[in-house]
Amino acid sequence: MRKSRTLGEIVFDIFLYVIMTGMILIMVLPMVHVIMASFSNSTEVLRANGLILFPKDFNIAAYEMVAKNPNIFSGYRTTLVVVLCGTFLSIIITSLGAYVLSRRNLMWGNTILGIVMFTMFFSGGMIPFYLIVNNTLHLGNSIWALILPSCLSTWNLIVMRTSFCQIPDSLIESAQIDGANDFIILFRIVIPASMAIVAVMILFYGVSYWNSWFNAVLFIKSRTKYPLQLILREILVNNNTDEMMTSVALAERDSIGESIKYATVVVSTLPILCVYPFLQKYFVKGVMVGAVKG
Repeated sequence: MRKSRTLGEIVFDIFLYVIMTGMILIMVLPMVHVIMASFSNSTEVLRANGLILFPKDFNIAAYEMVAKNPNIFSGYRTTLVVVLCGTFLSIIITSLGAYVLSRRNLMWGNTILGIVMFTMFFSGGMIPFYLIVNNTLHLGNSIWALILPSCLSTWNLIVMRTSFCQIPDSLIESAQIDGANDFIILFRIVIPASMAIVAVMILFYGVSYWNSWFNAVLFIKSRTKYPLQLILREILVNNNTDEMMTSVALAERDSIGESIKYATVVVSTLPILCVYPFLQKYFVKGVMVGAVKG
């Protein structure tokens, strides 16, 4: 028989629902505002005081102007190359490091893990970082400057290492008895058994590469190699929308410029949002597995 709920439990549930509803609104309403404003008449957007929850005088003029901007497409190309290549390399490097650190018979394993964790809290600083990437590695104005320095995240390495520690030693030992080396064990046993955490790492690294813009500011000089987020930064922060409004009257440029900003945000954000539904079923499981102490 179901136990009746106490007054404290009911009050707690109500309080929890109110808090969660408030958090959902805080996150969803700005997205709705940006999307609806991007499909609204530019003059109505400027007149609106507060949130826009429905399109005002629906039109797609802002998207038509965004589509005419060649920098958007070159930014997409660069960003896609960086995300795909960077995520692939990051997963490989993180998996290799996590597998090594997860082996209990690793000589000086705790010392090496401590050195790795040290990098989470201390770094050489921005100037040494710039000098190494630009002068020592000679990656200036190269797409590799956006990939190689960000290939490994210490936090992701530790999370994946913790997940690999959950794999039974008996499974590893049986593979070794059958003659499997460490590479076969990693890529044919450990990684397939840890697809949840791998999916989480793909999401973490992919979003990180997609949103990254600071390295491009430091190292990329050619506009044809600008990533999408740097193009977006120019439009939003520097108000650089003139290239898309060559056929627009000067009196209307301020109002249309606002709609272009909203449309650019939607265009640059929508693709990465589409990735979440495909990885959602792995996300919670992977985070929980990676959070268990190994």
